[in-house]
Amino acid sequence: MEDFRRVADSIAAEIEAGRLRPGDRLPPQRIFARRHGIANSTAARVYRELTRRGLTVGEVGRGTFVRAADPRPGPALAEPAGSRIDLELNYPVVPEQSKLLADGISPLLRADVLESSMRPVGAAGTPLARSVAADLLARGQWRPDPERLLFAGNGRQAIAAALAALVPPGGRLGVEELTYPVLKGIAARAGVTLVPLRVDAAGLDPAAVEAAARKAPLKALYVQPTMHNPLSISMPVERRADIADLLARLDLPAIEDTIWSFLRDDLPPLAAFAPERTILVDSLSKRLAPGLSLGFAVMPGSAVAPVATALRSGGWTPMRFALEAATRWLTDDTARSVAVAKQRDAAMRQDIAAAHLHGFAIRSDPRSYYCWWELPSPWRADTFVAAAARHGIAVTPAAAFAVGRNSAPNAIRLGLASPPPDTLSRALATLAGLARSTPEDLVAE
Repeated sequence: MEDFRRVADSIAAEIEAGRLRPGDRLPPQRIFARRHGIANSTAARVYRELTRRGLTVGEVGRGTFVRAADPRPGPALAEPAGSRIDLELNYPVVPEQSKLLADGISPLLRADVLESSMRPVGAAGTPLARSVAADLLARGQWRPDPERLLFAGNGRQAIAAALAALVPPGGRLGVEELTYPVLKGIAARAGVTLVPLRVDAAGLDPAAVEAAARKAPLKALYVQPTMHNPLSISMPVERRADIADLLARLDLPAIEDTIWSFLRDDLPPLAAFAPERTILVDSLSKRLAPGLSLGFAVMPGSAVAPVATALRSGGWTPMRFALEAATRWLTDDTARSVAVAKQRDAAMRQDIAAAHLHGFAIRSDPRSYYCWWELPSPWRADTFVAAAARHGIAVTPAAAFAVGRNSAPNAIRLGLASPPPDTLSRALATLAGLARSTPEDLVAE
């Protein structure tokens, strides 16, 4: 009788070569035995061996499936670029999320359901999707009107549509002096001028907004009131009320970016204070998964039509499959469970950062996925970024967030979400060691 391990090796080779792909179902054991000319008992041993090697997974009542490969271990700190430790991109993933998301999405894979979920859908989505999205975005006593909610393919597209609806080419958009880098690119392509506005310990300074508006009219504001990226500032309620009063006095609309607000769900959005002047944008990319995202835009009634037009003309309306998947994740408690797990994960990663970066000028929030690091003298941000890269670590300089011609602070942003915790710990230990040395020390070495 042929050794069952030899048969298992041949199946493993097919998986390695990609002829059997993750998610492919193996035939029932009796059919497998007949195809390979082996006994049923030998086929059972082959299947057990494949499972032991981590190549397949058995699901009761469904069969045996090729499983996705485990992620490769994190790179060594001195490995070259291409296997770097990424503290630039910030996509949080927690161990339990794949199982939760798979359970929620599996009903969509039935043929009859899949046919429906592959049909086109407009920016308004479906009534059920609008209702559950409104529940997701609700904070305290505030819940958006589902009839004022539109969907985009992702959060960036929602921002672009809001900007297109509010600010014509050549118009001026007020933004925090350090802001989301993608917004800078969107504004440049749209021909919109960004006006940097001062930020203090409570967030956007209303006096700076008023001074900029007196100098030349602003068409709108873009603001991140909760978990500001990159500073992690969250405006207190009083500052939100002040900004809302200012919007009314200046007759000024605002785009409120709440992408990271799931990490701090104890604060009402700016839209709760100025619902008729605020377009709130959010998405599922950080909250759930970047690979199957969905963007949201909640707006005043007067803005629904122009934002919907911008979404259609930009080709930014959502995919029906993503909309249906999100609707299931939002109704079966998956979204809440994943968000809670990520809140715990962010706190754990902040603890790691605090342990390694104690004594440095770090600005963050214990619930945030990033840190703002004002570098010690004589380091400059550009030379520190280059030194970190030589150790295989990618970080983001302050210049990526700075708006206008003012010089960028001598600082970097550390994204804590992407590496495994042990890799993050080693990377931060290396960066702390760099910061305690000087550029001249490294040259001498």
